[in-house]
Parts: sequence; structure tokens; C-alpha cells
Amino acid sequence: MKLIGVQCDVTLGQPAQNLARLLDWLDQAAEKRADLVIFPECAITGYGYDSRDQALEFTQKLDGEASREIIAACQRHSLRCLYGFLEDLDGKVFNSIALVGPEGLIAVYRKIHLPFIGVDRYTDYGCEPLCVHEVDGVKIGLNICYDAAFPEVSRILALEGADLIALPTNWPPGAEIMSPTVIQTRALENGVYYAAVNRVGLEAGCQFIGRSCIAGPGGKVLAMGSNDGEEMLEAEIDIELARNKHTIRIPGISEIDRLADRRPEFYKPLVEAHSRTTPRVLHHGPNPE
Repeated sequence: MKLIGVQCDVTLGQPAQNLARLLDWLDQAAEKRADLVIFPECAITGYGYDSRDQALEFTQKLDGEASREIIAACQRHSLRCLYGFLEDLDGKVFNSIALVGPEGLIAVYRKIHLPFIGVDRYTDYGCEPLCVHEVDGVKIGLNICYDAAFPEVSRILALEGADLIALPTNWPPGAEIMSPTVIQTRALENGVYYAAVNRVGLEAGCQFIGRSCIAGPGGKVLAMGSNDGEEMLEAEIDIELARNKHTIRIPGISEIDRLADRRPEFYKPLVEAHSRTTPRVLHHGPNPE
């Protein structure tokens, strides 16, 4: 699979304009013979909304115009696309990503970890189980931005068989440590490809930091974006490399398997409910309104 991550600018509250630019990027990616194209978090709608009502004005339906246009482009180019948007679903607002292709909608993922930043101060928590989706023989796990800060999520996706974890993101200043350090770590510790695709540009006073990163199963950086430029990152996905979790450095002397060597009987505290108060609850109670 040839993977292209599109590090691009996004305009807040201009979904039609953002969609047009996304379609143009898809045309360019098709010229490079991409099989899968990944766009940033909230690439259609923008991220920096100051209230739930403001965000609601620009939310998208999963089967709305943007979805139809992107699917049509995927059909023209025989590729798949993963893009971010704010989703309107039965009165709730989710920070979502959709994986689509010539066959239509393949999967949707709704962000389960919400920082007290931007529109995530007002979105609803995603609640579907983590799962992996197969595309052209490649098993893909989906995450969004802040999810990368929770190693449990990547580990679950790896245990579910992911070859590639895709992370559309909107990293602001202060998140520089995420790339490439954390991305390399998630790839290495799970033996997977990890593609984090960030945006650039100024939005609602925030200058997004770029630094999109694709890392291979050994943690090596395969492609790295600049701090402020729009660009396409390219990488080839070798599923056999991702599926071989047994690393042999010196046969019979130095060998590791980070999945087989786990000791889950010692990990019980990871799945126990906690009593800490999140910043969003601290600031405006249990409901995002």
C-alpha cells in the first residue's frame, strides 16, 4: 500500500472551501499513485470553535455532501481516503474521522479522549469499541490526536491485528514532543506503522505546528513534515514487516517479541475506573454544553 499524508491548512467555518481544497489534494495524490490518503483532524470543518452552538453551525452528516464528494473522488481515482470533520449525529457533536473508498463508507471513528482544548471542550465522547478495518489486505486502526497520548489505545489496536495506526491530528504549540518522539515510540512498542497527519496554519489565534510523521514498525521515521508548510508525506506499507513481531538480533541470544512478552496479570490498575476530575468537568460540569 502506498500511503500519502496531506499536511495542509484548514479554514475555520468554511467547509465548502476546505472540501474543494481536499479534493484538489486528492487529485495530486492520485497522480502519485496513492492507495490511501490521510488528512488532518477536522479537515472539513476546522477545530477552533469557542462554543457548542458555534460548532453546530458547521457540523456535517456522515452521509452529507462532503462524504459524497470525497467518495466520488475515490471512485475516480481508485483510492481510499481518511478525513476529519465535526459530525452531527442525533443532536450530538462528535470529533470524527471517516474512512471511505470507491465502495463508499468503510468506517467511522469518533474521538474517545477529549482534551480541554478548542472544540473538544464541547464535543461528545465517542463510545464505540476500538476496532481494526481491512483495506486492500492492510489492517488499519483509527485514532484522533489526543488518543496518541494514551498507549493503551495503540496496544489494543495492535492486539486486534493493526498493521497501520492512522492518527489525523491538530497539534498546537506545546505538542512538539509528540512528533517524532511519541509517534516513533507507538510504532516501536507495537510493531506497527504509525501515520500522524497534522495541519498547519493560523486558526482562532493558534498556529498549528505541522511536524506530521510516518514511522515504521521498528520506530524509524519514514517521512517527516516541516513546521509550517503544506506538503504530502509518502511511505510504503509492508504488511509482512508489521506482522512479524518477533525481532531476532542474534539468534538464540538476543530476541524479543513485545506482544508475546507482555505480563497482563500485572496490568489490572489500567482497567480500573479512576476518580480524577477532567478539566472539562471542572470547568463546565458533566455535560459539554
